[in-house]
Amino acid sequence: MKRVIISGGGTGGHIFPAIAIADTIKRKYPDVQILFVGAEGRMEMDRVPRAGYEIVGLPIKGLNRKNPLKNIPVAVNLVKSLILAKRTIKRFNPDIAIGVGGYASAPVLKEAQKAGIPTLIQEQNSYPGVTNKLLAKHVNKICVAYPDMEQFFPKEKIILTGNPIRKDLEHMNVTKEEAIYHFRLPSQSDKILLVLGGSLGARTINESVKSHLIDLAEAGVTLIWQTGKSYIDEARDAIDRVPQLHCHVTDFIERMDYAYVAADLVISRAGALSISEICLLRKPAILVPSPNVAEDHQTKNAKALSMRGAADLITDAEANEKLIPEAIEALDRPKQLEDMGNAAGKLATPNAAEHIVRQVEIVLGLNS
Repeated sequence: MKRVIISGGGTGGHIFPAIAIADTIKRKYPDVQILFVGAEGRMEMDRVPRAGYEIVGLPIKGLNRKNPLKNIPVAVNLVKSLILAKRTIKRFNPDIAIGVGGYASAPVLKEAQKAGIPTLIQEQNSYPGVTNKLLAKHVNKICVAYPDMEQFFPKEKIILTGNPIRKDLEHMNVTKEEAIYHFRLPSQSDKILLVLGGSLGARTINESVKSHLIDLAEAGVTLIWQTGKSYIDEARDAIDRVPQLHCHVTDFIERMDYAYVAADLVISRAGALSISEICLLRKPAILVPSPNVAEDHQTKNAKALSMRGAADLITDAEANEKLIPEAIEALDRPKQLEDMGNAAGKLATPNAAEHIVRQVEIVLGLNS
Protein backbone atom coordinates (compact mmCIF):
# COMPACT_ATOMS: atom_id res chain seq x y z
CA MET A 1 0.00 0.00 0.00
CA LYS A 2 1.72 3.18 -1.22
CA ARG A 3 -0.92 5.84 -1.79
CA VAL A 4 -4.42 6.26 -0.36
CA ILE A 5 -7.07 8.92 -1.01
CA ILE A 6 -9.73 9.43 1.65
CA SER A 7 -12.65 11.58 0.59
CA GLY A 8 -15.67 13.11 2.30
CA GLY A 9 -16.54 15.21 5.29
CA GLY A 10 -18.90 18.04 6.13
CA THR A 11 -19.40 17.18 9.81
CA GLY A 12 -17.40 15.62 12.60
CA GLY A 13 -19.40 12.43 12.06
CA HIS A 14 -17.61 11.98 8.73
CA ILE A 15 -14.28 13.61 9.51
CA PHE A 16 -13.23 11.92 12.75
CA PRO A 17 -13.82 8.37 11.43
CA ALA A 18 -11.87 9.31 8.29
CA ILE A 19 -8.94 10.51 10.37
CA ALA A 20 -9.12 7.36 12.52
CA ILE A 21 -8.89 5.23 9.36
CA ALA A 22 -5.93 7.29 8.13
CA ASP A 23 -4.13 7.01 11.47
CA THR A 24 -4.60 3.24 11.50
CA ILE A 25 -3.24 2.89 7.95
CA LYS A 26 -0.28 5.10 8.86
CA ARG A 27 0.54 3.05 11.96
CA LYS A 28 0.54 -0.16 9.96
CA TYR A 29 2.22 1.25 6.84
CA PRO A 30 4.45 4.15 7.96
CA ASP A 31 5.66 4.94 4.42
CA VAL A 32 2.16 5.29 2.95
CA GLN A 33 1.14 8.62 1.43
CA ILE A 34 -2.39 9.73 2.37
CA LEU A 35 -4.30 12.53 0.67
CA PHE A 36 -7.68 13.78 1.83
CA VAL A 37 -10.22 15.40 -0.49
CA GLY A 38 -12.99 17.48 1.07
CA ALA A 39 -15.44 20.26 0.29
CA GLU A 40 -14.30 23.88 0.34
CA GLY A 41 -15.58 25.84 3.31
CA ARG A 42 -16.45 22.75 5.38
CA MET A 43 -14.82 21.82 8.66
CA GLU A 44 -12.58 19.13 7.16
CA MET A 45 -10.48 21.88 5.59
CA ASP A 46 -9.43 22.85 9.13
CA ARG A 47 -9.58 19.57 11.05
CA VAL A 48 -7.66 17.38 8.59
CA PRO A 49 -4.51 19.56 8.42
CA ARG A 50 -4.58 19.80 12.21
CA ALA A 51 -4.43 15.99 12.26
CA GLY A 52 -1.31 16.13 10.10
CA TYR A 53 -2.67 15.29 6.64
CA GLU A 54 -2.75 17.15 3.32
CA ILE A 55 -6.19 17.98 1.95
CA VAL A 56 -7.52 19.19 -1.41
CA GLY A 57 -10.80 21.14 -1.41
CA LEU A 58 -13.49 20.77 -4.08
CA PRO A 59 -16.01 23.59 -4.77
CA ILE A 60 -18.91 21.17 -4.33
CA LYS A 61 -22.15 21.95 -2.46
CA GLY A 62 -25.42 20.19 -1.75
CA LEU A 63 -28.65 20.67 -3.68
CA ASN A 64 -31.06 23.41 -2.65
CA ARG A 65 -34.37 21.52 -2.44
CA LYS A 66 -36.41 24.63 -1.56
CA ASN A 67 -35.31 26.81 -4.47
CA PRO A 68 -34.38 24.82 -7.60
CA LEU A 69 -33.12 27.97 -9.39
CA LYS A 70 -30.26 28.15 -6.90
CA ASN A 71 -29.05 24.76 -8.14
CA ILE A 72 -27.60 26.25 -11.34
CA PRO A 73 -24.35 27.28 -9.58
CA VAL A 74 -24.47 23.96 -7.71
CA ALA A 75 -24.39 22.14 -11.07
CA VAL A 76 -21.52 24.34 -12.28
CA ASN A 77 -19.55 23.57 -9.12
CA LEU A 78 -20.24 19.85 -9.56
CA VAL A 79 -18.67 19.95 -13.03
CA LYS A 80 -15.68 21.87 -11.64
CA SER A 81 -15.38 19.33 -8.82
CA LEU A 82 -15.39 16.39 -11.23
CA ILE A 83 -12.61 18.03 -13.27
CA LEU A 84 -10.54 18.76 -10.16
CA ALA A 85 -11.19 15.26 -8.79
CA LYS A 86 -9.99 13.75 -12.09
CA ARG A 87 -6.82 15.86 -12.00
CA THR A 88 -6.21 14.93 -8.37
CA ILE A 89 -6.63 11.20 -9.09
CA LYS A 90 -4.26 11.44 -12.06
CA ARG A 91 -1.63 13.43 -10.13
CA PHE A 92 -1.72 11.40 -6.91
CA ASN A 93 -2.31 8.01 -8.59
CA PRO A 94 -3.73 6.23 -5.51
CA ASP A 95 -3.80 2.49 -4.94
CA ILE A 96 -7.28 2.84 -3.43
CA ALA A 97 -9.89 5.56 -2.84
CA ILE A 98 -11.92 5.46 0.37
CA GLY A 99 -15.19 7.40 0.71
CA VAL A 100 -16.64 8.26 4.11
CA GLY A 101 -19.76 10.11 2.95
CA GLY A 102 -20.33 13.81 2.34
CA TYR A 103 -20.40 15.84 -0.86
CA ALA A 104 -16.76 15.36 -1.89
CA SER A 105 -16.93 11.55 -1.88
CA ALA A 106 -19.02 11.27 -5.04
CA PRO A 107 -16.76 12.99 -7.62
CA VAL A 108 -13.58 11.49 -6.17
CA LEU A 109 -14.79 7.89 -6.09
CA LYS A 110 -16.53 8.22 -9.46
CA GLU A 111 -13.31 9.41 -11.07
CA ALA A 112 -11.30 6.71 -9.28
CA GLN A 113 -13.68 4.05 -10.59
CA LYS A 114 -13.35 5.42 -14.14
CA ALA A 115 -9.57 5.15 -13.77
CA GLY A 116 -9.82 1.51 -12.66
CA ILE A 117 -8.74 2.26 -9.08
CA PRO A 118 -10.30 0.10 -6.32
CA THR A 119 -12.80 1.88 -4.09
CA LEU A 120 -14.30 1.30 -0.65
CA ILE A 121 -16.99 3.24 1.18
CA GLN A 122 -17.73 3.49 4.87
CA GLU A 123 -21.35 4.17 5.88
CA GLN A 124 -21.74 5.44 9.45
CA ASN A 125 -25.53 5.57 9.68
CA SER A 126 -28.34 3.04 9.89
CA TYR A 127 -29.88 4.79 6.86
CA PRO A 128 -27.27 5.56 4.20
CA GLY A 129 -26.77 8.93 2.61
CA VAL A 130 -27.48 9.62 -1.06
CA THR A 131 -23.78 9.74 -1.96
CA ASN A 132 -23.02 6.26 -0.68
CA LYS A 133 -26.18 4.77 -2.20
CA LEU A 134 -25.14 6.14 -5.59
CA LEU A 135 -21.59 4.84 -5.26
CA ALA A 136 -22.45 1.40 -3.88
CA LYS A 137 -23.03 -0.36 -7.19
CA HIS A 138 -19.44 0.01 -8.38
CA VAL A 139 -17.35 -0.02 -5.16
CA ASN A 140 -15.37 -3.08 -4.10
CA LYS A 141 -16.37 -3.11 -0.41
CA ILE A 142 -18.96 -1.40 1.78
CA CYS A 143 -18.11 -1.12 5.48
CA VAL A 144 -21.20 -0.51 7.65
CA ALA A 145 -21.92 0.19 11.29
CA TYR A 146 -25.36 -1.40 11.59
CA PRO A 147 -26.73 -4.85 10.69
CA ASP A 148 -29.48 -5.42 8.12
CA MET A 149 -28.08 -3.02 5.50
CA GLU A 150 -28.85 -5.39 2.64
CA GLN A 151 -31.97 -3.35 1.89
CA PHE A 152 -29.71 -0.51 0.73
CA PHE A 153 -26.52 -2.13 -0.55
CA PRO A 154 -25.45 -5.27 -2.49
CA LYS A 155 -25.26 -7.99 0.16
CA GLU A 156 -22.04 -9.54 -1.16
CA LYS A 157 -20.13 -6.26 -0.68
CA ILE A 158 -21.24 -5.49 2.90
CA ILE A 159 -18.89 -5.94 5.87
CA LEU A 160 -20.08 -5.06 9.39
CA THR A 161 -17.14 -3.16 10.86
CA GLY A 162 -18.66 -0.54 13.16
CA ASN A 163 -17.74 3.15 13.16
CA PRO A 164 -14.19 4.25 13.93
CA ILE A 165 -13.91 6.60 16.87
CA ARG A 166 -11.06 8.77 18.08
CA LYS A 167 -8.17 6.76 19.53
CA ASP A 168 -8.09 8.85 22.72
CA LEU A 169 -11.60 7.52 23.41
CA GLU A 170 -11.09 3.90 22.42
CA HIS A 171 -8.09 3.49 24.72
CA MET A 172 -8.83 5.75 27.69
CA ASN A 173 -6.85 5.78 30.90
CA VAL A 174 -8.51 8.62 32.79
CA THR A 175 -10.11 8.62 36.25
CA LYS A 176 -13.31 10.49 37.04
CA GLU A 177 -11.41 12.58 39.57
CA GLU A 178 -8.94 13.66 36.88
CA ALA A 179 -11.79 14.47 34.51
CA ILE A 180 -13.62 16.58 37.08
CA TYR A 181 -10.40 18.45 37.87
CA HIS A 182 -9.76 19.04 34.14
CA PHE A 183 -13.05 20.93 33.82
CA ARG A 184 -12.47 22.77 37.12
CA LEU A 185 -15.68 21.36 38.59
CA PRO A 186 -16.32 20.84 42.31
CA SER A 187 -14.63 17.64 43.50
CA GLN A 188 -17.86 16.44 45.14
CA SER A 189 -19.89 16.59 41.89
CA ASP A 190 -22.06 13.46 41.75
CA LYS A 191 -24.67 14.30 39.06
CA ILE A 192 -22.78 15.45 35.98
CA LEU A 193 -24.67 16.14 32.77
CA LEU A 194 -22.72 16.35 29.51
CA VAL A 195 -24.53 18.24 26.75
CA LEU A 196 -23.24 17.86 23.18
CA GLY A 197 -24.81 19.64 20.26
CA GLY A 198 -22.49 18.11 17.69
CA SER A 199 -19.44 19.68 16.08
CA LEU A 200 -21.51 22.48 14.54
CA GLY A 201 -23.79 23.13 17.51
CA ALA A 202 -27.53 22.48 17.89
CA ARG A 203 -29.80 25.43 18.68
CA THR A 204 -32.72 23.36 19.96
CA ILE A 205 -30.56 21.54 22.51
CA ASN A 206 -28.82 24.77 23.52
CA GLU A 207 -32.12 26.63 23.95
CA SER A 208 -33.50 23.74 26.01
CA VAL A 209 -30.52 23.92 28.36
CA LYS A 210 -30.61 27.71 28.55
CA SER A 211 -34.28 27.78 29.55
CA HIS A 212 -33.73 25.29 32.41
CA LEU A 213 -30.44 26.48 33.96
CA ILE A 214 -32.13 27.37 37.26
CA ASP A 215 -33.81 23.93 37.36
CA LEU A 216 -30.42 22.26 36.88
CA ALA A 217 -28.90 24.33 39.68
CA GLU A 218 -31.77 23.59 42.06
CA ALA A 219 -31.50 19.86 41.32
CA GLY A 220 -27.80 19.88 42.18
CA VAL A 221 -26.74 18.96 38.65
CA THR A 222 -23.26 19.90 37.43
CA LEU A 223 -23.16 20.82 33.72
CA ILE A 224 -20.54 20.34 31.02
CA TRP A 225 -21.97 22.19 28.03
CA GLN A 226 -20.55 22.16 24.50
CA THR A 227 -22.48 24.78 22.55
CA GLY A 228 -20.83 25.07 19.14
CA LYS A 229 -19.30 28.37 17.98
CA SER A 230 -22.53 30.13 17.01
CA TYR A 231 -24.07 29.85 20.49
CA ILE A 232 -21.15 30.27 22.89
CA ASP A 233 -21.62 33.99 23.68
CA GLU A 234 -25.33 33.54 24.34
CA ALA A 235 -24.61 30.54 26.59
CA ARG A 236 -21.98 32.39 28.61
CA ASP A 237 -24.34 35.30 29.17
CA ALA A 238 -27.04 32.91 30.40
CA ILE A 239 -24.60 31.08 32.72
CA ASP A 240 -23.48 34.37 34.25
CA ARG A 241 -27.07 34.97 35.38
CA VAL A 242 -27.18 31.66 37.29
CA PRO A 243 -24.04 31.82 39.47
CA GLN A 244 -25.25 29.00 41.73
CA LEU A 245 -24.92 26.48 38.86
CA HIS A 246 -21.64 24.59 38.64
CA CYS A 247 -20.88 24.62 34.92
CA HIS A 248 -18.12 24.33 32.34
CA VAL A 249 -19.27 25.90 29.07
CA THR A 250 -17.27 25.87 25.85
CA ASP A 251 -17.82 26.00 22.10
CA PHE A 252 -15.80 22.83 21.47
CA ILE A 253 -14.41 20.14 23.78
CA GLU A 254 -10.95 19.07 22.69
CA ARG A 255 -10.60 16.37 25.37
CA MET A 256 -13.69 14.29 24.86
CA ASP A 257 -12.10 11.47 26.87
CA TYR A 258 -12.30 13.64 29.99
CA ALA A 259 -15.85 14.75 29.12
CA TYR A 260 -17.20 11.21 28.77
CA VAL A 261 -15.44 9.93 31.88
CA ALA A 262 -16.85 12.80 33.94
CA ALA A 263 -20.43 12.40 32.66
CA ASP A 264 -23.14 10.45 34.45
CA LEU A 265 -25.56 11.17 31.59
CA VAL A 266 -25.07 12.48 28.04
CA ILE A 267 -27.45 14.59 25.97
CA SER A 268 -26.55 14.45 22.28
CA ARG A 269 -27.75 14.61 18.73
CA ALA A 270 -27.97 11.15 17.16
CA GLY A 271 -25.16 11.40 14.65
CA ALA A 272 -23.29 8.21 13.89
CA LEU A 273 -20.05 9.27 15.57
CA SER A 274 -21.74 10.30 18.82
CA ILE A 275 -23.72 7.05 18.97
CA SER A 276 -20.60 4.96 18.34
CA GLU A 277 -18.78 6.76 21.14
CA ILE A 278 -21.72 6.44 23.54
CA CYS A 279 -21.99 2.70 22.88
CA LEU A 280 -18.29 1.92 23.12
CA LEU A 281 -17.98 3.89 26.37
CA ARG A 282 -21.22 2.47 27.81
CA LYS A 283 -22.66 5.91 28.58
CA PRO A 284 -26.37 6.38 29.28
CA ALA A 285 -27.78 8.99 26.93
CA ILE A 286 -30.79 11.02 25.87
CA LEU A 287 -30.72 11.42 22.10
CA VAL A 288 -32.36 14.35 20.30
CA PRO A 289 -32.21 13.59 16.57
CA SER A 290 -31.65 16.55 14.30
CA PRO A 291 -34.65 17.14 12.00
CA ASN A 292 -32.40 18.87 9.46
CA VAL A 293 -30.54 15.88 8.01
CA ALA A 294 -31.08 13.86 4.86
CA GLU A 295 -33.65 11.05 5.05
CA ASP A 296 -34.15 11.76 8.79
CA HIS A 297 -31.29 9.30 9.41
CA GLN A 298 -30.61 10.54 12.96
CA THR A 299 -34.07 9.44 14.09
CA LYS A 300 -33.38 6.01 12.62
CA ASN A 301 -30.02 5.92 14.43
CA ALA A 302 -31.65 6.87 17.73
CA LYS A 303 -34.44 4.31 17.37
CA ALA A 304 -31.83 1.60 16.83
CA LEU A 305 -30.69 2.32 20.41
CA SER A 306 -33.95 3.28 22.13
CA MET A 307 -35.76 0.11 21.05
CA ARG A 308 -33.02 -1.88 22.80
CA GLY A 309 -33.09 0.16 26.02
CA ALA A 310 -29.70 1.67 25.17
CA ALA A 311 -30.84 5.32 25.13
CA ASP A 312 -33.87 7.53 25.56
CA LEU A 313 -35.21 9.40 22.52
CA ILE A 314 -36.77 12.87 22.65
CA THR A 315 -37.81 14.56 19.43
CA ASP A 316 -36.51 17.99 18.51
CA ALA A 317 -40.05 19.40 18.78
CA GLU A 318 -40.43 18.08 22.36
CA ALA A 319 -36.97 19.05 23.56
CA ASN A 320 -37.61 22.45 25.08
CA GLU A 321 -40.40 21.08 27.27
CA LYS A 322 -39.10 17.60 28.10
CA LEU A 323 -35.33 17.34 27.64
CA ILE A 324 -33.88 18.84 30.81
CA PRO A 325 -36.72 17.72 33.15
CA GLU A 326 -36.18 14.13 31.94
CA ALA A 327 -32.43 14.47 32.34
CA ILE A 328 -32.82 15.71 35.92
CA GLU A 329 -35.18 12.83 36.69
CA ALA A 330 -32.81 10.29 35.09
CA LEU A 331 -29.84 11.50 37.13
CA ASP A 332 -31.77 10.56 40.28
CA ARG A 333 -32.01 6.92 39.05
CA PRO A 334 -28.39 5.67 38.95
CA LYS A 335 -29.38 1.98 38.60
CA GLN A 336 -31.44 2.69 35.48
CA LEU A 337 -28.58 4.77 34.08
CA GLU A 338 -26.24 1.84 34.66
CA ASP A 339 -28.62 -0.54 32.89
CA MET A 340 -28.91 1.84 29.94
CA GLY A 341 -25.14 2.16 29.67
CA ASN A 342 -24.74 -1.62 29.73
CA ALA A 343 -27.36 -2.00 26.98
CA ALA A 344 -25.48 0.57 24.88
CA GLY A 345 -22.25 -1.33 25.40
CA LYS A 346 -23.79 -4.45 23.85
CA LEU A 347 -24.20 -2.52 20.58
CA ALA A 348 -20.57 -1.39 20.41
CA THR A 349 -18.10 -2.60 17.78
CA PRO A 350 -14.56 -2.06 19.08
CA ASN A 351 -11.52 -1.63 16.82
CA ALA A 352 -13.64 -0.51 13.86
CA ALA A 353 -10.77 1.33 12.14
CA GLU A 354 -8.65 -1.83 12.23
CA HIS A 355 -11.53 -3.84 10.71
CA ILE A 356 -11.90 -1.28 7.90
CA VAL A 357 -8.18 -1.24 7.17
CA ARG A 358 -8.28 -5.04 6.96
CA GLN A 359 -10.92 -4.69 4.24
CA VAL A 360 -8.64 -2.22 2.43
CA GLU A 361 -5.89 -4.84 2.59
CA ILE A 362 -8.24 -7.51 1.20
CA VAL A 363 -9.25 -5.27 -1.70
CA LEU A 364 -5.58 -4.64 -2.48
CA GLY A 365 -4.58 -8.29 -2.07
CA LEU A 366 -2.28 -7.65 0.90
CA ASN A 367 -1.66 -10.51 3.29
CA SER A 368 -0.55 -8.62 6.42
